[in-house]
Amino acid sequence: MSHEVEHNKYVIDEVWNMYGRKYESFGGWYLSGEISRATKGAIGTFHALGKQCKEVSGGLPTFISPWIDGKKAVSNAQNAVTADEHEREWDEIFDGIHDVVDACAFQDGHIDYDELDAFFAVNKRLADKYGMQCWTNAESFDRDMPIKFLPIKFDKLRMKLEAAMRAGYDKAITFEFSHFMSPQSAYLQAGHLFDRYKEYFNIR
Repeated sequence: MSHEVEHNKYVIDEVWNMYGRKYESFGGWYLSGEISRATKGAIGTFHALGKQCKEVSGGLPTFISPWIDGKKAVSNAQNAVTADEHEREWDEIFDGIHDVVDACAFQDGHIDYDELDAFFAVNKRLADKYGMQCWTNAESFDRDMPIKFLPIKFDKLRMKLEAAMRAGYDKAITFEFSHFMSPQSAYLQAGHLFDRYKEYFNIR
């Protein structure tokens, strides 16, 4: 992953000079490299990028959004990562990056719904161990349909958000609002999903 560091160090400087110095709304950094497991070089890459982001911005927070290598992420479900394997690998990763990465928002769509509690508990336990915030990246598109991808049914999104609440997560973000939840989306279902979301959380 050394190429990631070489390419992104210029992007970090450019973004900070163009936006970070000028706008109070610039509140932190997303380290956009996505991994699921103990990828060779990942710890060094995230550490180098996180360190640079913090140094140029005076310590603004950073976060990552990896995925879980579950049944929906691999072609053969027998090769899916177990919760124990996930914990061992991410314990090592968090140990190597927690001083420069403040939050981790695991993507929630690659595991089955009956696995949410087990994996979410692991994520929260590891984040607490290393003093990191634990967020969820609630995918608002459906991985279970033959058409890739449609807005998710609200009951499925609700199950994922409720699992995150049970685990005591700090925050929820989504990928991806503009396509799958926005009333302005080309998908009619997206606006209805947003309506159900507002009803559930009593948002006007």
